[in-house]
Amino acid sequence: MDTQHDNALAHALAAIPGPVPPSGVIHIVIPHTNRFTVVGNHLAQHAGLSLVAIGIGVHIQSLPAGSEISIKTLAARFPEGEVKIASALRELEAHGYLRRTRVRLAKGRVATRTVFCNQPGAVLRGGVVPGAPGAPVVGAAVRNPAPAPALVREHLRATGPEPTLVPEPEPARVPEPARVPEPARVPEHIRVREPEPTAVAGARPAPIRLPAPTAPKQPRRPLPHPHALTPERRQAASALLADLRRHAVELVLSEEAVEELVPGVAAWLERDATTDAIRHALTADLPKPLRHPARLLRHRLTALLPPPLPGVHDLTAPRRAPVTPFQTCDGCERAFRSHEPGHCRDCRAPYGEAA
Repeated sequence: MDTQHDNALAHALAAIPGPVPPSGVIHIVIPHTNRFTVVGNHLAQHAGLSLVAIGIGVHIQSLPAGSEISIKTLAARFPEGEVKIASALRELEAHGYLRRTRVRLAKGRVATRTVFCNQPGAVLRGGVVPGAPGAPVVGAAVRNPAPAPALVREHLRATGPEPTLVPEPEPARVPEPARVPEPARVPEHIRVREPEPTAVAGARPAPIRLPAPTAPKQPRRPLPHPHALTPERRQAASALLADLRRHAVELVLSEEAVEELVPGVAAWLERDATTDAIRHALTADLPKPLRHPARLLRHRLTALLPPPLPGVHDLTAPRRAPVTPFQTCDGCERAFRSHEPGHCRDCRAPYGEAA
């Protein structure tokens, strides 16, 4: 039988209306029928947010109301660490997408209330406050919203303060936009504290500045290198790194990681460290779970590098200078330093004149 060729991609490209661009991405758009979330380009193509912040913002917007989005929950869900996720949440909070406030419960406990706004630009332009009558429902999940391009175009042409258009849960209905002359008062614990919109129509909001970092990031120390990387040391270091998975199943390294870490192990061998000592330093007290074994080994090879062994002459005690002993003067019985007994300096002069 001959090899079967899948021509589905070629047929899909042929069905694209209009000319195909000579370079760049080509979109094959297939309408979703279930399990989808509408995300604005102001978030997906935000110029001031990092890629991690944009991804976390899209993920939070796709979650149902009441989902846990703490730093530890997101760190357990994604490979990024807690520091990177916390920085991304601060970016979303600085640009108005996320709001975290502390509220006091009925029994005196303090809890953190998290509010995610899918369109903070509308809040700044029109004064729409989440939770007010006629405003978007905070955290409401919309199932299969029907497309409404005419309403979207009408909303984009509007110049005055307009509420955001949110379709009803029924897929076939789209509510008419309700005009709100002025923002209604809402309770203090759910009000979004943003700068007050200016009275001039079309005025741009003040730029939001990101908070300064609390501490400067320390530069990463370079991996130690030996003075002379001989073939024997390279072979021994490569074999030791490849053999680590026999002693710790978490330390499975790729060939590229082994070649990168060979100079560090060779520096230990150059300083007369035994293979057992190096293996114990690299495999003892491994964190659970271990996500990046190569980074951990690089850190330990750099931070735990032992000093060179001292020489034989360095270990001998320093010789003390000879000390002149004390003598008692035969004339005045005072103490003075001399290798032989006799008279001190003051008594020596009269005895010299008499002699």
